Amino acid sequence: MGQKVHPIGFRLGITQDWRSKWYADKKKYTKLLHEDLAIRQFIQDRYKAAGIADVIIERLGDKLRVKILAARPGIVIGAKGTEVEKLNETLKNISSAKEILINVDEVKRPELNAKLVAEDIALQLERRVTHRRAMKKAIDAAMKAGAKGIKTQVGGRIGGVDLARKEWFMAGRMPLQTLKADIDYGTARASTKYGILGVKVWIYKGDKVESRVEEILSKVEEELKV
Repeated sequence: MGQKVHPIGFRLGITQDWRSKWYADKKKYTKLLHEDLAIRQFIQDRYKAAGIADVIIERLGDKLRVKILAARPGIVIGAKGTEVEKLNETLKNISSAKEILINVDEVKRPELNAKLVAEDIALQLERRVTHRRAMKKAIDAAMKAGAKGIKTQVGGRIGGVDLARKEWFMAGRMPLQTLKADIDYGTARASTKYGILGVKVWIYKGDKVESRVEEILSKVEEELKV
């Protein structure tokens, strides 16, 4: 079961959070959903060099808050915030919100972000680095950064062969059927002269629920001591 569904969607509300946080009636829902998709696509395309890990969108009335997680936030912010101002003006044309707030945060450890790892592998494939070398390099970096497990997969006409196939490498654990497992998942596409190669990355960071329980227990123990 865990291998047949989206690893993030499978754990929403448990170890993963929603990327869009708002409520709307049936008449507005479709329009706002398409706005979110357009905003994310625009930011991903325009700031590809910044290494966009995620775009979180929150709505409250006529206010729109966009939180951008990037490996290189300086590219999104620009000199003295000029790029953010330009982005704000562009989003006003995409969104129906009257007020737009943009926050840009840095991804502290990009080696543990599945989307950024997948994009890095795809970039190496486009530069004609062998798929095995690209995947093993990503696995080594993630494990050194503290990952409990990582799985990488490349599919397509690997090496220019006639028949498409999939190859994957894994290190550590990957409990895909465990709901409390904090598993990040990301995909990317590499454009090569032989066609498109698909890249998938799973990164296991530990059991988040157990860590929450430990935090609660420690707080209770401190209160009892007082």
